Amino acid sequence: MKVAIVHDWLVVDGGAEKVLHELLTLFPEADLYSTVFHLPEENRRFLNGKVPKTTFVQKLPFSGRLYRNYLFFMPLAIEQFDFSSYDLVISSSYAVAKGIITGPNQVHVSYVHSPARYAWDMQHQYLRESGLNKGFKGILARWLLHRFRIWDVRTANGVDHWIANSQFIARRIKKIYGVTATVVNPPVKLERFEIKTEKDDFYLVASRLVPYKRIPLVVEAFSRTPNRKLVVIGDGPDMANVKAKAGPNVTVLGYQPDDVLIDYLTRARAFIFAAEEDFGIMPLEAQACGTPVIAYGRGGALETVVDGETGLFFQEQTAEAIVDAVDRFEQDGVAGTPGDFENHVKSFSSEVFRRKIRDLVDAATTRDSLPSVRLRSVRAEQAA
Repeated sequence: MKVAIVHDWLVVDGGAEKVLHELLTLFPEADLYSTVFHLPEENRRFLNGKVPKTTFVQKLPFSGRLYRNYLFFMPLAIEQFDFSSYDLVISSSYAVAKGIITGPNQVHVSYVHSPARYAWDMQHQYLRESGLNKGFKGILARWLLHRFRIWDVRTANGVDHWIANSQFIARRIKKIYGVTATVVNPPVKLERFEIKTEKDDFYLVASRLVPYKRIPLVVEAFSRTPNRKLVVIGDGPDMANVKAKAGPNVTVLGYQPDDVLIDYLTRARAFIFAAEEDFGIMPLEAQACGTPVIAYGRGGALETVVDGETGLFFQEQTAEAIVDAVDRFEQDGVAGTPGDFENHVKSFSSEVFRRKIRDLVDAATTRDSLPSVRLRSVRAEQAA
């Protein structure tokens, strides 16, 4: 088979890119496509040496920094890729990648990290947080998102097989597109982590500093309890807000390389996770270090944290709820042993992920479902 893999955009190395790395490892001969490609050289290792083919958005002014501002060019851009020579196309999508155009003799498997949150159930939150909920700009933003939703639903017909990264996202896919997706959780590279029981006296939050991650909320909660130490790792648009809310007991380190992040994950008393996340790799990485997770009890965290065993939940995204959860954690702790932590995270390993994806792709590309491959095989036999 000739295989192509399509990713929305390549500007950071985050959770979705960990999935992309596994796909590229499974299909080493695949060609890679992306709307834009602005990864620093030192952050490209997960691409396994591949350089993606890009769209016209790549050449627009400041696309490396302002690529999100070009969101409404992305549907047009993604449709310009020519996949007519491929048998199998795998899209890794949280925005527009699933909107590629394929033909009836090709199989399109879409691994969906999430339908575009800002266009669907989280639209109002995103508009408020970006200041686009009022005035002419607000009207324009709502109209553009309306047009995006029409395109998004229409292109769902071009996906042959749906894979969701969590049960939470499978429900979102069902709600939006009316289809059933198979759940394959993102992988955790367990060999990078070691469970340790001795912890230092600080809590950790680590993430891209974007509004829905709620990092300023965590900082505010800990600033109210100055006897507790919090370390913040990450960078992004919310950095100024984080620093403004940080008390003397909060240390803001900004972006840190993987080895530093893992060191803090291993030593932290607990990891704080306040986002309603589609899945969330970081809580699993913390648990792979034997570090309990104090998480907002909605979204993907419900599938990755075992309440009372490897972590505990709070039910509201408020500073008060976070403080209360930390109080409960310090009073009661969690019941899980190092063995419980290890057994839990094993089910999210890279090996499990690759096996499930391989099985699904094999099922999707049987001789009955890939006429183009069957036809070439018959022609080859006739020629022989």
